[in-house]
Amino acid sequence: MANATGQRKQRSDAPGDAKSRSAVERALAELRRGAGVVLIDDENDRGAVAVAAAECARSAAGMMAATGSVPACVVPATRAAALSLASGAKGNVALACRGDGEMKLDPELARAIAGLNEDPALPGNMPAAAADRLQDGAAELVKLSRLLPAALVARITDDPAAWAAREDALTLCLGDIRRYRDLVDRTDAVHAARAPVPLEGAEDAVVHAFRPADGGKEHLAIVIGAPAKDGPVLTRLHSECLTGDLLGSLRCDCGDQLRGAIKAIAAGGGGILLYLAQEGRGIGLVNKLRAYRLQDEGFDTIDANERLGFDADERVYHPAATILRALGFGKVRLLTNNPAKVEGLLACGIEVVERVPHSFPANGHNETYLRTKAVRAGHLL
Repeated sequence: MANATGQRKQRSDAPGDAKSRSAVERALAELRRGAGVVLIDDENDRGAVAVAAAECARSAAGMMAATGSVPACVVPATRAAALSLASGAKGNVALACRGDGEMKLDPELARAIAGLNEDPALPGNMPAAAADRLQDGAAELVKLSRLLPAALVARITDDPAAWAAREDALTLCLGDIRRYRDLVDRTDAVHAARAPVPLEGAEDAVVHAFRPADGGKEHLAIVIGAPAKDGPVLTRLHSECLTGDLLGSLRCDCGDQLRGAIKAIAAGGGGILLYLAQEGRGIGLVNKLRAYRLQDEGFDTIDANERLGFDADERVYHPAATILRALGFGKVRLLTNNPAKVEGLLACGIEVVERVPHSFPANGHNETYLRTKAVRAGHLL
């Protein structure tokens, strides 16, 4: 909905948390479709910036140019170091785009910084500085949109509301992003549907769908048999892996783990497999494929994720704990080799009575992957 000046407005009749959630979720949708948004520092009153995802820089070029400012591409310091553009920095780094003559924005340069060009030509003397509050917020917003964590940011010198109205851009505040994070972290997933789905190796399975608070992809709970709720239930937390689970990729052991867990739970008299929408350890399918390219260049799984600007593991365990409680289970025997899953569930209030080993032999293609899990991630293989 637009006001008299053409600016689309957020709902003003919602409580504070709901209003922040709506503002952020709409902004994430704008970023994913290649548009820009306006981010305002409502806490320190230090102005506003136009924000776009660097990988959508071509679409956002007009909006960036309209600011009259030289944009910066804000990336995690690990990404900047990987591109040899900044070293020794912490947090996020702001890399200036071009300010020579009339060239205020070079979309191809921004895409190269984001690592999306096959042969990026990056200048060796690109000015770099530690990101400020608004730039940090912009980087967080792009990361929340499940795009590559590289934000194109340009300062708005005009009145932010008037500028946003002229550009027909959504606005949100830094405080909205913080409240959104807190809200999503503490909000339960909602049970959306259930149906019997006979599976190979477990014909008495019922699949439950749970919708997450951030509006993302649904998580699934596969209940096999009729596990008792007064004792620890055999449980597997399985992160979605389209390449391994569906396509049979040999780069990982995910497909073996998924099918092996279903058979193990059925053989053990019943239990639960949670199929969590956290592809690529939480970075998403597209970014996982980008990480694969880096792995082919010699980087291991962890280094590849960090060179893209992600943490080694972006997964969270609150959704799993929420789903288990919704189904009536508070104690589990966890089918895993990953101590982080045990710690994650414990931190979310689920009692892990026992860790049940769950591993499979290498296949000739995933030796390095498995070695990295054991040596660097502490998996008990």
